[in-house]
Amino acid sequence: MKKFVNDPKSFVPEMLEGVALANPDTLKYVPAYNLIMRADSPRADKVSIVQGSGSGHEPAHVMAVGRGMLDAACPGDVFAAPPMDYVYETAKLLASDKGVLLLVNNYTGDRMAFDMGREMAEADGVRCEILTINDDVAVQDSTWTVGRRGVAGNFFVIKAVGAASEQGADLDELLRIGNKVNDVTRTMGVALTACTPPAKGSPLFDLGADEMEFGVGIHGEPGRERRPLAPADQIVDDLLAAVLPDLPYASGDRVALMINGLGGTPISELYILFRHAHQRLAAQGITVGRSYVNEYCTSLDMAGASLTLVRLDDEIEGVLAAPAEAAIRVF
Repeated sequence: MKKFVNDPKSFVPEMLEGVALANPDTLKYVPAYNLIMRADSPRADKVSIVQGSGSGHEPAHVMAVGRGMLDAACPGDVFAAPPMDYVYETAKLLASDKGVLLLVNNYTGDRMAFDMGREMAEADGVRCEILTINDDVAVQDSTWTVGRRGVAGNFFVIKAVGAASEQGADLDELLRIGNKVNDVTRTMGVALTACTPPAKGSPLFDLGADEMEFGVGIHGEPGRERRPLAPADQIVDDLLAAVLPDLPYASGDRVALMINGLGGTPISELYILFRHAHQRLAAQGITVGRSYVNEYCTSLDMAGASLTLVRLDDEIEGVLAAPAEAAIRVF
């Protein structure tokens, strides 16, 4: 598999250095902790918002650092949780008078690292809280998870708490609104090909030319089942059939609809998926109030997509519509 890679061991730090060099006025890179942070952080007048997770999901999360989004991200290696000391040192560097909110996608390694990092930071006098995201409806437990996985719906939580933090909300209020958004967000994904980690150099799993993995995880974890490849409209129908009843979403709802590419899917194909999802929701009396079509949380070069719905109300729509600036300019 051909890739633009030097030493695979340098893949993550070289990528992070590139992100910082491309945004010299707004971002700061701290190599010791794989840390990308806002150049103006920490600020005494706002809670600092921090995310971690493994690398390989870009633009999540290092490219979501900026005004109205994250204050910092400290990823681990590709598909690996950050070490506990990265979380600890990041929390200390981002310590604000109003505290630090740690966002964690629900994977066992991430939760362990952030729980331990938080305990150590609190022992040093840093007030920290953890908010766990678990929007994936595909499976209850998976290779790296107890409970549901946190996937692309994470971006709506980032956007909500980032906006509220800019508006001066305290830590308890951010936990409230972050959990509120997480509670009305559901996601389901499908893979058409496997991804190829730089250190491995070959696909992570085998998927036949006429097969797709329905309900795949963003690390290539198995989903609900392996199915024959189907037309785009049928794939959307099947994704909606899994997502809609889970909350459930119902006629009269107003929603945000996200079609997220997993890294190897042309945006033209994402819009084909969005078109049919929008039409099917309208036919069921569900209004798409906010639309998102792009790559938000990928799996390296995996061809595939995920569909996310968020039930909107005035409060959620308000924070999603608030101004934001980050290396990812699609939110």
